[in-house]
Amino acid sequence: MVVDFRKNAAPPAPITVGDSPVDVVQSFRFLGSIISQDLKWELNISSITKKAQQRMYFLRQLKKFNLPKTMMVHFYTAIIESILCSSITVWYAAATAKDKGRLQRIIRSAEKVIGCNLPSLQDLFALGP
Repeated sequence: MVVDFRKNAAPPAPITVGDSPVDVVQSFRFLGSIISQDLKWELNISSITKKAQQRMYFLRQLKKFNLPKTMMVHFYTAIIESILCSSITVWYAAATAKDKGRLQRIIRSAEKVIGCNLPSLQDLFALGP
């Protein structure tokens, strides 16, 4: 991946390791986060949103089985909140309001399923790792 913010960006010279050329990619996954060539975080946040939505299904199933609220909060904290907080210190400041809203919507839907208040995305960022 080549990051170049010049106004007249020329194509980069080909990079070789040994005798094999290295491909230039638009984005790649590093330590669980997707980093794009323009250093925007939409791909990473979309990935986080998708994972959290998939885990929300299991939270809804727990609600159907009439689990106590405390157990559902523990499930939310361990499974869903941990996804939302993955590398939050890296991407939160550069995230757009639209992306933050998408993630906050997941938290609000979890609040409705569980029936109690949960920390907002801003609170999770402020708490840090």
